Amino acid sequence: MSDWTRDELMSINAARALAGARTCFVGIGLPSTAANLARRTVRPDLVLIYESGALGAKPTRLPLSIGDGELADTADAVVSVPEMFNYWLQAGRIDVGFLGAAQIDRFGNINTTLIDRGPGRPPIRLPGAGGAPEIAANCREVLIVLRHSPRGFVERLDFITSVGHGTGRGDRERLGLRGKGPVAVITDLGILRPDPDTAELVLTDVHPGVDIEQVRAATGWPLKIADQVRTTEPPTAEELAALRALTAASA
Repeated sequence: MSDWTRDELMSINAARALAGARTCFVGIGLPSTAANLARRTVRPDLVLIYESGALGAKPTRLPLSIGDGELADTADAVVSVPEMFNYWLQAGRIDVGFLGAAQIDRFGNINTTLIDRGPGRPPIRLPGAGGAPEIAANCREVLIVLRHSPRGFVERLDFITSVGHGTGRGDRERLGLRGKGPVAVITDLGILRPDPDTAELVLTDVHPGVDIEQVRAATGWPLKIADQVRTTEPPTAEELAALRALTAASA
């Protein structure tokens, strides 16, 4: 028994992944929860950047969207969207891009566009690309956070919205993409990282109370396992209190 949920484990470990970052381009949803939690725990001086043009946003609650007035009200500066993309993002000035996903494949490619429901049925339309393709291409590193299930971790994406590592090591360079691409995928079961030789995602960490077979069963391809799989540290009382206060303020 524990006094935390799997979603809390996911958010706290996602926040911990930002401990070494200076700037973070934040996606709405799970990435925003993690990034705002990081400012309250492991990285108080983290500069949060949102697609709408908010630089150095310090929201007191989780924003509802990139257009939430809380972002502009608390930002160090608000710039135009063209400046945000042309000067800050595409020039490689942002350390970490933090993205969510509806689907992800073994090479960290992301689908946030549509889900195919099979012959004779219209696809499910998702929010779409937004700035995610540019974030995935140009941030120095990319972190991805999503819940772990066979529906999300798929053998083949229904649509490639944002390129992770393409079909393997070297694809990003051939495509001329500036950043390293995904360096970690944080889920409610554990953490996956790309193999240095192949760029295929490998299970390197499980959360407390989770075993490797659970992660395998929740993955839609034959998941590779690291030689030594670590167990992430349990949440501290301070981390849990900060996360719960943040989510309560947004209720």
